Amino acid sequence: MPPLPGRSIQFFSLCVRRPRRGQTSCSQPGVVNSSMAVRLKDIARDLGVSVITVSKALRDHSDISQETKARVLKRCREMNYRPNLAARALVTGHTSMLGFVVPDLLHSFFSEIVRSVSATLQGTGYTLVTTSSEADPKHEKQAVEQLIARGVDVLLVASAQWTVEMFRRVEEVGIPYILIDRSFTGLAAHFVGVNDEEVGALATRHLAEVGCKRIAHIGGSGLSPMVGRMEGYKRTLAKLGLAAGEELIYNVEHIEERGDASGYKATNKLLQLSPQPDGIFCYNDAIAYGAIAAVLEAGLRVPEDVAIVGCGNLLYNKFLKVPLSSIDQQTAAIGQKAGRLALQLIEAGEPIAPQRILLEPKLVVRQSTQRKSEKNPRAARA
Repeated sequence: MPPLPGRSIQFFSLCVRRPRRGQTSCSQPGVVNSSMAVRLKDIARDLGVSVITVSKALRDHSDISQETKARVLKRCREMNYRPNLAARALVTGHTSMLGFVVPDLLHSFFSEIVRSVSATLQGTGYTLVTTSSEADPKHEKQAVEQLIARGVDVLLVASAQWTVEMFRRVEEVGIPYILIDRSFTGLAAHFVGVNDEEVGALATRHLAEVGCKRIAHIGGSGLSPMVGRMEGYKRTLAKLGLAAGEELIYNVEHIEERGDASGYKATNKLLQLSPQPDGIFCYNDAIAYGAIAAVLEAGLRVPEDVAIVGCGNLLYNKFLKVPLSSIDQQTAAIGQKAGRLALQLIEAGEPIAPQRILLEPKLVVRQSTQRKSEKNPRAARA
């Protein structure tokens, strides 16, 4: 179909009419059609060099003189050159994209990990594509399929799945992946996260050291961090010879997205016990916020009547009415190590043996557990 009469195209410094069929367009050195992407051969023709020379100059190849590199880079800026990543992906088989699926971007634990991964990738030429599954296994599968379709070079997943079926699919496609924070029994996969059993042990031991005798736990079931922290809690109680009755354990649902409400409800139930717990280890900081609110509403004191410790060491813990003691999971280090591992997997170009990177948690003591009988001078304070 011939172009419409009178239709014009804007150039950087020249406006001409589109030639009618059979006519030739005027050409002028240094003038580039702004409606079309600038190609390497456009730059090469303009400078009177080969396409290979331009390509090598952009890759800072040692074969090309500094003078030629400077000319190429200057002309690229003038012509607003942008690499065609889609074309490059067809040639190299790499999109220079990493996909990251998290269960929740509102929870600062995951957003801080995402930020750390992104910072690690700065200057490497790789882009991080992040999406939230809203802690829904079905949404997570859809997100993973979309990232596979986009041809990401590596997948990072903080999974809400209960089975490994989805990851078998990823393995069939041949995309390397890294599990973040949550692992699966029987799945040999790269993993970066905190030592969750030690999280439970550290929190429980701290509560015992400040004088707590009946220590409750508000957590969940199914996902590996919940299981690990529960095991650490139980193991430590047994080691210390403290009560470990099932009535002191309260499992909640929607542990990530509605943690504060769940913690409030669970603590009200625990306070109905006789005798009441005098210490509560909460799966995460959001649950601890609800726990503190319930204790104070009941006319009790934190930490004198009930000491409370959370997990996550969120940025605003120290600004609460009762500043919260918490287990620091080293979120920045998790993101950094995950980013470096992802780059390693790309550079390897072939499958490598699964690496399991476990970071040790750290206790940060604040007012919610600072009793006069405290005997833990080694813990960090904030």
